[in-house]
Amino acid sequence: MNRIIRSIALVAVLVIFVADARAADDLAKQAQNPVANMISLPFQNNTDFNIGPDDDTKNTLNIQPVWPFEITDHLNLITRTIVPVITKPGGLTADGESVTGLGDTTFTAFLSPSDPAKLIWGVGPAFLLPTASDDELGADKWGAGASVVLLTMPGNWVIGSLFSNIWSIGGSGDQDVNLFNWQYFINYNFPKGWYLASAPIIIANWEADSDNRWTIPFGGGVGKIFNIGKQPLNAQLSAYYNVEKPDSGPDWQMRFQLVFLFPK
Repeated sequence: MNRIIRSIALVAVLVIFVADARAADDLAKQAQNPVANMISLPFQNNTDFNIGPDDDTKNTLNIQPVWPFEITDHLNLITRTIVPVITKPGGLTADGESVTGLGDTTFTAFLSPSDPAKLIWGVGPAFLLPTASDDELGADKWGAGASVVLLTMPGNWVIGSLFSNIWSIGGSGDQDVNLFNWQYFINYNFPKGWYLASAPIIIANWEADSDNRWTIPFGGGVGKIFNIGKQPLNAQLSAYYNVEKPDSGPDWQMRFQLVFLFPK
Protein backbone atom coordinates (compact mmCIF):
# COMPACT_ATOMS: atom_id res chain seq x y z
CA MET A 1 0.00 0.00 0.00
CA ASN A 2 2.85 2.40 0.88
CA ARG A 3 4.46 1.74 -2.51
CA ILE A 4 1.20 2.57 -4.26
CA ILE A 5 0.86 5.81 -2.27
CA ARG A 6 4.49 6.78 -3.04
CA SER A 7 3.95 6.02 -6.73
CA ILE A 8 0.80 8.15 -6.85
CA ALA A 9 2.60 11.00 -5.07
CA LEU A 10 5.52 10.78 -7.51
CA VAL A 11 3.20 10.89 -10.51
CA ALA A 12 1.35 13.86 -9.01
CA VAL A 13 4.62 15.75 -8.48
CA LEU A 14 5.69 15.03 -12.08
CA VAL A 15 2.33 16.20 -13.43
CA ILE A 16 2.55 19.44 -11.42
CA PHE A 17 6.17 19.99 -12.55
CA VAL A 18 5.30 19.49 -16.23
CA ALA A 19 2.22 21.73 -15.91
CA ASP A 20 4.27 24.47 -14.24
CA ALA A 21 6.97 24.21 -16.93
CA ARG A 22 4.38 24.46 -19.71
CA ALA A 23 2.73 27.39 -17.94
CA ALA A 24 6.10 29.17 -17.74
CA ASP A 25 6.73 28.49 -21.43
CA ASP A 26 3.29 29.83 -22.42
CA LEU A 27 3.76 32.87 -20.19
CA ALA A 28 7.15 33.59 -21.77
CA LYS A 29 5.53 33.88 -25.20
CA GLN A 30 2.79 36.14 -23.84
CA ALA A 31 5.40 38.34 -22.15
CA GLN A 32 7.29 38.69 -25.47
CA ASN A 33 4.16 39.69 -27.40
CA PRO A 34 3.71 43.50 -27.37
CA VAL A 35 -0.04 43.17 -28.03
CA ALA A 36 -0.82 40.29 -25.68
CA ASN A 37 -4.08 40.64 -23.77
CA MET A 38 -2.25 40.84 -20.44
CA ILE A 39 -1.61 43.60 -17.91
CA SER A 40 2.09 44.10 -17.21
CA LEU A 41 4.36 46.62 -15.52
CA PRO A 42 7.86 46.69 -17.02
CA PHE A 43 10.78 48.56 -15.50
CA GLN A 44 13.47 48.83 -18.17
CA ASN A 45 16.82 50.37 -17.21
CA ASN A 46 19.09 51.48 -20.05
CA THR A 47 22.65 52.62 -19.30
CA ASP A 48 24.45 54.28 -22.22
CA PHE A 49 28.26 54.29 -22.12
CA ASN A 50 31.01 56.34 -23.78
CA ILE A 51 28.95 59.35 -24.84
CA GLY A 52 30.73 62.33 -26.37
CA PRO A 53 34.39 63.35 -26.08
CA ASP A 54 34.49 62.73 -22.30
CA ASP A 55 33.01 59.20 -22.52
CA ASP A 56 30.11 60.12 -20.24
CA THR A 57 27.45 57.71 -18.98
CA LYS A 58 23.72 58.38 -19.13
CA ASN A 59 21.00 56.34 -17.42
CA THR A 60 17.32 56.05 -18.36
CA LEU A 61 14.78 54.06 -16.37
CA ASN A 62 11.65 53.52 -18.48
CA ILE A 63 8.48 52.77 -16.51
CA GLN A 64 6.18 51.16 -19.09
CA PRO A 65 2.72 50.08 -17.87
CA VAL A 66 0.73 48.03 -20.40
CA TRP A 67 -3.05 47.88 -20.01
CA PRO A 68 -5.33 46.05 -22.47
CA PHE A 69 -9.03 46.69 -23.04
CA GLU A 70 -11.55 44.46 -24.80
CA ILE A 71 -13.31 46.63 -27.41
CA THR A 72 -15.37 43.81 -28.94
CA ASP A 73 -15.36 40.01 -28.77
CA HIS A 74 -12.71 40.02 -31.52
CA LEU A 75 -10.78 43.26 -31.00
CA ASN A 76 -8.55 44.53 -28.19
CA LEU A 77 -7.04 47.92 -27.47
CA ILE A 78 -3.55 47.56 -25.98
CA THR A 79 -2.27 50.76 -24.32
CA ARG A 80 1.43 51.25 -23.61
CA THR A 81 2.82 54.25 -21.74
CA ILE A 82 6.55 54.96 -21.43
CA VAL A 83 7.58 57.34 -18.63
CA PRO A 84 11.39 57.83 -18.56
CA VAL A 85 13.38 58.81 -15.48
CA ILE A 86 16.67 60.17 -16.79
CA THR A 87 20.04 60.89 -15.19
CA LYS A 88 22.15 63.08 -17.48
CA PRO A 89 25.75 63.88 -16.49
CA GLY A 90 27.17 67.40 -16.47
CA GLY A 91 29.31 66.68 -19.51
CA LEU A 92 26.12 66.43 -21.59
CA THR A 93 24.25 69.49 -20.27
CA ALA A 94 24.46 73.12 -21.31
CA ASP A 95 25.43 74.42 -17.84
CA GLY A 96 27.77 71.55 -16.96
CA GLU A 97 25.56 70.37 -14.08
CA SER A 98 24.19 66.86 -13.89
CA VAL A 99 20.41 66.54 -13.79
CA THR A 100 17.95 63.79 -12.86
CA GLY A 101 14.22 63.89 -13.51
CA LEU A 102 11.31 62.93 -15.75
CA GLY A 103 11.67 62.92 -19.53
CA ASP A 104 8.94 63.23 -22.14
CA THR A 105 6.20 60.57 -22.02
CA THR A 106 5.22 58.41 -24.99
CA PHE A 107 1.74 56.87 -25.21
CA THR A 108 0.72 54.27 -27.80
CA ALA A 109 -2.62 52.50 -28.31
CA PHE A 110 -2.69 49.39 -30.52
CA LEU A 111 -5.87 47.95 -32.00
CA SER A 112 -5.25 44.21 -32.31
CA PRO A 113 -7.40 41.11 -33.00
CA SER A 114 -8.06 39.02 -29.92
CA ASP A 115 -8.38 35.79 -31.94
CA PRO A 116 -5.06 33.92 -32.31
CA ALA A 117 -3.55 33.75 -35.79
CA LYS A 118 -0.21 32.88 -37.38
CA LEU A 119 0.45 36.56 -38.04
CA ILE A 120 -0.33 38.79 -35.07
CA TRP A 121 -0.65 42.51 -35.68
CA GLY A 122 -1.49 45.78 -34.00
CA VAL A 123 -1.86 49.33 -35.30
CA GLY A 124 -2.68 52.65 -33.69
CA PRO A 125 -1.70 56.21 -32.80
CA ALA A 126 1.38 57.28 -30.87
CA PHE A 127 1.68 60.50 -28.87
CA LEU A 128 4.54 62.47 -27.35
CA LEU A 129 3.71 64.41 -24.16
CA PRO A 130 6.05 67.17 -22.89
CA THR A 131 6.33 65.94 -19.30
CA ALA A 132 10.06 66.58 -18.86
CA SER A 133 10.92 68.12 -15.48
CA ASP A 134 13.93 69.96 -16.96
CA ASP A 135 14.65 71.43 -20.40
CA GLU A 136 17.73 69.17 -20.60
CA LEU A 137 15.54 66.06 -20.40
CA GLY A 138 12.94 66.70 -23.11
CA ALA A 139 12.06 68.50 -26.33
CA ASP A 140 9.22 70.60 -24.84
CA LYS A 141 7.05 69.55 -27.80
CA TRP A 142 3.71 67.87 -28.25
CA GLY A 143 3.88 65.13 -30.86
CA ALA A 144 1.70 62.63 -32.70
CA GLY A 145 2.24 59.81 -35.14
CA ALA A 146 1.50 56.14 -35.76
CA SER A 147 2.80 52.76 -34.64
CA VAL A 148 2.55 49.27 -36.15
CA VAL A 149 3.59 45.88 -34.74
CA LEU A 150 3.80 42.55 -36.60
CA LEU A 151 4.89 39.22 -35.11
CA THR A 152 4.66 35.48 -35.39
CA MET A 153 5.29 32.70 -32.84
CA PRO A 154 6.27 29.45 -34.59
CA GLY A 155 7.41 26.70 -32.23
CA ASN A 156 9.80 28.08 -29.62
CA TRP A 157 10.30 31.35 -31.51
CA VAL A 158 8.77 34.81 -31.12
CA ILE A 159 9.79 37.02 -34.06
CA GLY A 160 8.48 40.45 -34.94
CA SER A 161 8.97 44.16 -35.52
CA LEU A 162 7.53 47.33 -34.03
CA PHE A 163 7.63 50.55 -36.07
CA SER A 164 6.68 54.10 -35.09
CA ASN A 165 7.21 57.66 -36.25
CA ILE A 166 6.28 60.77 -34.26
CA TRP A 167 6.17 64.35 -35.52
CA SER A 168 5.95 67.45 -33.32
CA ILE A 169 2.62 69.30 -33.58
CA GLY A 170 3.14 72.11 -31.08
CA GLY A 171 5.02 73.31 -28.03
CA SER A 172 7.63 75.93 -27.21
CA GLY A 173 10.79 73.91 -27.84
CA ASP A 174 13.30 75.24 -30.37
CA GLN A 175 13.88 71.91 -32.12
CA ASP A 176 11.13 70.13 -34.09
CA VAL A 177 10.63 66.40 -33.54
CA ASN A 178 10.55 63.90 -36.41
CA LEU A 179 11.65 60.62 -34.88
CA PHE A 180 11.50 57.10 -36.33
CA ASN A 181 11.82 53.98 -34.14
CA TRP A 182 12.14 50.40 -35.31
CA GLN A 183 12.50 47.63 -32.74
CA TYR A 184 12.83 44.14 -34.17
CA PHE A 185 12.72 41.31 -31.65
CA ILE A 186 13.89 37.71 -31.95
CA ASN A 187 13.32 35.39 -28.99
CA TYR A 188 14.03 31.68 -28.62
CA ASN A 189 12.37 29.99 -25.65
CA PHE A 190 13.83 27.08 -23.68
CA PRO A 191 12.06 24.93 -21.08
CA LYS A 192 11.39 26.27 -17.57
CA GLY A 193 10.99 29.88 -18.70
CA TRP A 194 14.52 30.55 -19.97
CA TYR A 195 14.97 32.38 -23.28
CA LEU A 196 17.46 34.17 -25.51
CA ALA A 197 16.48 37.56 -26.86
CA SER A 198 17.62 40.26 -29.24
CA ALA A 199 15.53 43.45 -29.29
CA PRO A 200 17.61 46.43 -30.43
CA ILE A 201 15.95 49.80 -31.02
CA ILE A 202 16.96 51.44 -34.30
CA ILE A 203 16.41 55.21 -34.32
CA ALA A 204 16.40 57.78 -37.11
CA ASN A 205 16.24 61.47 -36.21
CA TRP A 206 15.02 62.97 -39.49
CA GLU A 207 15.74 66.51 -38.20
CA ALA A 208 19.48 65.78 -37.97
CA ASP A 209 21.88 65.90 -40.91
CA SER A 210 22.55 62.64 -42.73
CA ASP A 211 25.85 61.98 -40.90
CA ASN A 212 24.19 62.15 -37.48
CA ARG A 213 20.77 60.69 -38.21
CA TRP A 214 20.92 56.98 -37.38
CA THR A 215 21.51 54.92 -34.24
CA ILE A 216 21.81 51.22 -35.16
CA PRO A 217 22.58 48.80 -32.30
CA PHE A 218 23.36 45.11 -32.47
CA GLY A 219 23.35 42.61 -29.60
CA GLY A 220 21.17 40.53 -27.33
CA GLY A 221 20.89 38.78 -24.00
CA VAL A 222 19.15 36.23 -21.81
CA GLY A 223 15.95 36.23 -19.79
CA LYS A 224 13.79 34.09 -17.53
CA ILE A 225 10.19 33.85 -16.37
CA PHE A 226 9.99 33.06 -12.65
CA ASN A 227 7.77 33.52 -9.61
CA ILE A 228 8.20 35.24 -6.28
CA GLY A 229 5.39 33.73 -4.28
CA LYS A 230 2.38 33.88 -6.59
CA GLN A 231 3.71 36.88 -8.56
CA PRO A 232 5.12 35.97 -12.02
CA LEU A 233 8.01 38.10 -13.22
CA ASN A 234 10.11 38.39 -16.35
CA ALA A 235 13.77 39.38 -15.94
CA GLN A 236 16.14 40.08 -18.80
CA LEU A 237 19.75 41.27 -19.16
CA SER A 238 21.20 42.30 -22.51
CA ALA A 239 23.88 44.47 -24.14
CA TYR A 240 23.94 46.34 -27.47
CA TYR A 241 26.80 47.86 -29.44
CA ASN A 242 26.02 50.77 -31.75
CA VAL A 243 27.47 49.98 -35.17
CA GLU A 244 26.14 53.36 -36.38
CA LYS A 245 25.55 56.42 -34.18
CA PRO A 246 25.57 60.23 -34.15
CA ASP A 247 28.82 61.96 -33.21
CA SER A 248 27.48 62.55 -29.70
CA GLY A 249 25.87 59.11 -29.36
CA PRO A 250 26.91 56.29 -26.99
CA ASP A 251 29.18 53.47 -28.07
CA TRP A 252 27.08 50.80 -26.34
CA GLN A 253 24.20 50.15 -23.97
CA MET A 254 23.49 47.79 -21.10
CA ARG A 255 19.80 46.97 -20.58
CA PHE A 256 18.18 45.36 -17.55
CA GLN A 257 14.44 44.76 -17.49
CA LEU A 258 12.14 43.49 -14.76
CA VAL A 259 8.48 43.01 -15.67
CA PHE A 260 5.62 42.30 -13.27
CA LEU A 261 3.13 40.09 -15.13
CA PHE A 262 -0.60 39.84 -14.42
CA PRO A 263 -1.96 37.05 -16.67
CA LYS A 264 -5.70 36.44 -16.77
